[in-house]
Amino acid sequence: MNNPMIQLLVLLGIAVFLIMRLKSVLGTREGFEKPPLQQQPEASKSRRDFEVIEGGPDHDITDHVPEDSEQAQTLAAMKRVEPSFSVGEFVQGARGAYEMIVMGFEKGNLDEIQPFLSEEVFDSFVSVVADREDKGLTIEAEFVGVRETTLADAHFDKDTNQAEITMRFIGELTSVVRDRGGDIIEGSPNTVKRQKDSWTFARVMGTDDPNWLLVATDA
Repeated sequence: MNNPMIQLLVLLGIAVFLIMRLKSVLGTREGFEKPPLQQQPEASKSRRDFEVIEGGPDHDITDHVPEDSEQAQTLAAMKRVEPSFSVGEFVQGARGAYEMIVMGFEKGNLDEIQPFLSEEVFDSFVSVVADREDKGLTIEAEFVGVRETTLADAHFDKDTNQAEITMRFIGELTSVVRDRGGDIIEGSPNTVKRQKDSWTFARVMGTDDPNWLLVATDA
């Protein structure tokens, strides 16, 4: 046997030996076998760190007022008397009431909004609307929307459970004042005016009546 043939057999033997060693170290896989999942203890620990701690801040309150504010403490006192009370739902309801009451006042439809007004506020609205009618003035108004809604203040009497919440609104509407002859003496149907109002709503917490009444207005 010549030397080239001997060298070829030696190299072939070495190759077979290396292949067998690699298979014993790496093992084998078939098809599109998925690699084994690695444990991630740090990720699990991180999730545990973000669990909500019982007794933490009430986001229904802190979404509307600072956590450590006097208003937050007052709202919490209201919720202790009436656990079902939701600050978020109140704010949304006040926003809807604002549009309804503003438009009822502008158009003089006071009967529709009387159930949502205290006796004092209703009487003041009646006086203003009556004065307009005596002067022969009519108002044409269209509500555009509420640009801003803010919970400004809150008060709670623990002896009577009387709650008061003051809201600040920035509303947008068009308003036109016409005289007896129908001529425009104020405003424009094509101009949107911005109106700022500070309204206080009141209710006795823990009662069966869920309705809040508008008890004070301040532009």
